[in-house]
Amino acid sequence: MAKGRARSITLYGEPVLHRPCAEVTDFGPDLARLVDDMRASMKVADGVGLAANQIGVSLRVFVYDCPDADGERHAGHIVNPVLEPFSRRGATTKETEGCLSVPGPHTELRRASVATVTGVDVEGRPVSVTGSGYLARCLQHECDHLDGVVYVDLLSGRRRRKILTEAGLGDRAR
Repeated sequence: MAKGRARSITLYGEPVLHRPCAEVTDFGPDLARLVDDMRASMKVADGVGLAANQIGVSLRVFVYDCPDADGERHAGHIVNPVLEPFSRRGATTKETEGCLSVPGPHTELRRASVATVTGVDVEGRPVSVTGSGYLARCLQHECDHLDGVVYVDLLSGRRRRKILTEAGLGDRAR
C-alpha cells in the first residue's frame, strides 16, 4: 500500500485544471509527501497516471504506473517534465483514452506511438522516460494536464460536450 494519503480528484471545469502549472523549485519533504499522496490517490482512483493539478496542486509533477506496448509495467514520477518534440511524420495511434478528472466515459484520440519525457525526480536528479503504447499515451496525457489541457479539450466541441455530459459534467463544458 502506498504510504501517502489519498486526496480527492479534481474534476473538469475547476480552474486549476485549465491553466499551466508552476515549475517545482523546492525539492524538500513537502514534494516527496506530494508524490506519495499522488501515488495513493492514483491507486485509490484506479488510475494509471495522475498530474498534481488533478488533486488541486498547481505544480509540474506527475506519477504513472502502466504498461508499455510490450506489456512491461513502468511506474514512477517526473518533476518538471518536458515532453520531447516528436516528428509530425512519426507513427501515431488512435486508441481509447479516459481521465480521472472526467470520470466514466472514454473516447478515441490520436497520439504519438512513442513519447519521451525528461525532467527530474523528487531529489532533483535527472530522469528520462521513453514509452511506447499505453505508456506513451500516459506520458503525453499527463504532460498535457500540466500545461492546462484535459484530453477532452483536444476533441471537437460536439464530442467534448458528449463526453462531459456522459460524465455528468455537461454544465462544465467550455
